[in-house]
Amino acid sequence: MNELDRVIQDIFEENQLEKINDDLYLTKRQIDILKRYDIEYSNKTIDGLIFELEDILNQEENEELDKLSMELSEFNYYHNTNK
Repeated sequence: MNELDRVIQDIFEENQLEKINDDLYLTKRQIDILKRYDIEYSNKTIDGLIFELEDILNQEENEELDKLSMELSEFNYYHNTNK
């Protein structure tokens, strides 16, 4: 495996969804961010996690958590909203 293949494999693995519970799927990168900020996620729904992130963001600015909140909101909209 050459260097480019390794980089592509790493990107794929970082962005692959993992089932956390029946209501929540996260990527490894998202999980790493949540762990870094000591945000519990294993027993939450996606709505509950978004709510908690927004609550944190109302108290302080954090670009990384803001981006994560937007990612989760977008995922929630496209996968869980009846159109």
